Amino acid sequence: MIDISIIVPVYNVENYLELCLDSLLNQTHKNIEILVVNDGSPDQSQKVIDQYAEKDSRIVPLIKKNGGLSDARNFGMKHATGEYIGFVDGDDYVELDMYEKMYKKAKKDNSDIVECNLFHNYPNKFDIEIGKKIYDRHEMIRIGRSVVWNKIYKRDWLMNCNVWFSVGMIHEDVEFYVKLVPFIRKISYIKEPGVHYVFRKESLMNHSTRKILDLFLVFEHLVQYYKEKNIYQEYQDDIEYLTVRIILCNTVKRIARIEDKKERKWVFNENWNRLNQLFPEWKKNPYLKSGKSKKEWYMKTMNRSLYWMYANSFVALYWLQCKRINKK
Repeated sequence: MIDISIIVPVYNVENYLELCLDSLLNQTHKNIEILVVNDGSPDQSQKVIDQYAEKDSRIVPLIKKNGGLSDARNFGMKHATGEYIGFVDGDDYVELDMYEKMYKKAKKDNSDIVECNLFHNYPNKFDIEIGKKIYDRHEMIRIGRSVVWNKIYKRDWLMNCNVWFSVGMIHEDVEFYVKLVPFIRKISYIKEPGVHYVFRKESLMNHSTRKILDLFLVFEHLVQYYKEKNIYQEYQDDIEYLTVRIILCNTVKRIARIEDKKERKWVFNENWNRLNQLFPEWKKNPYLKSGKSKKEWYMKTMNRSLYWMYANSFVALYWLQCKRINKK
């Protein structure tokens, strides 16, 4: 039996794919399969995939019509045969002993999920993100790291949960992760960073669109899902806190990247209005009211006037950053 199935969605990453695949094929843990899913990529990525598949039978080339990142991950999951499943984006790469360490931890603890820390690779520097080890499900929802590529998941458990990525949306990791949390029996952590999350110059300057508002579909899906499972009352305050945290601390900064001023103003307005429509009493959230961090102070003192003041500040900071990057 294969120990780990690693799913690599590929779309327009021919210049980065070799580094990604080399980091996987040279893993110190050898009993893996690498499901490389060509999501209808128009570049020469398939040529790279074919060359690697000829050299190593652990590369499993899969081709499908373009359906987006979520669709490619779902496609890979359906073809996975390993005891555990991992995900790596085609323009990132991993440490050579990452999967050995994670698999050993998974087997030792009989884990449903194992999570590692990560590198942020910028054009001229890198840093390390060290996450908190969280074992309480409520806390996992509020502040857990939802990204999928720093984790491995027990395949039988994952299939039994019947949780898949929502297709055609961005922020799919958040929904996937939060749907799984109530059913996690055992989660484990390794302290070493394993994934290199690559920020390219063009990605640092990447503009947003109104699609950023897909986040509200994510939160609506979560509310509906938890109600269907009859667990919403237990986790309502956690989902509300998560929504407020992402909308006010992350999404506002991403909206600032929208190039068209009229469009950007409309999305800022929609972002605030939809938050208050979805959770009208969010300021009464018990976790927010009792929180003492700077981020929580920023959130619980927020009102419409302050929201627009921060929004305009984030716009100015982002476009100043773009000017600096262009000069380098």
